[in-house]
Amino acid sequence: MLKGIDPLLSPELLATLRAMGHGDEIALVDGNYPGLEHARRLIRLDGHGVVAVLDAVLSVLPIDDFVPQAIFRATVKQDRDAIDPVHREMSEVCARHVPDIKVVPLLPAEFYERVKKAHALVQTSERRLYGNIILRKGVIYPDSRVRA
Repeated sequence: MLKGIDPLLSPELLATLRAMGHGDEIALVDGNYPGLEHARRLIRLDGHGVVAVLDAVLSVLPIDDFVPQAIFRATVKQDRDAIDPVHREMSEVCARHVPDIKVVPLLPAEFYERVKKAHALVQTSERRLYGNIILRKGVIYPDSRVRA
């Protein structure tokens, strides 16, 4: 355990988030997602839902603000406009952490292809269907009070 670090952030997940570079992406997916098949690096967080994991990850991960789109969610089948409760909750968490970045819906084929290229995939035990989201890592801006 560490002070100020959400306990959902396991040592493996923290190391992965730290190792990611600017522009790398990480997928947080539900329990039904074919994680083992699609992951370059698979991290399991069994027993936790995607919304809680998303909140924990966003507490430490900067989101890319150099690109027009940096957060992507799965859609309900082929319907970009359908918003299930899990999508609404994920969007609310994102808005709390990065209010200027919108969550972009991706159709299944687009979502799967993006996940397969992601730096890592975090498999949760989320039981709600389509509870999947991709985050693109940003940068930590220089602060005049901190030396490298």
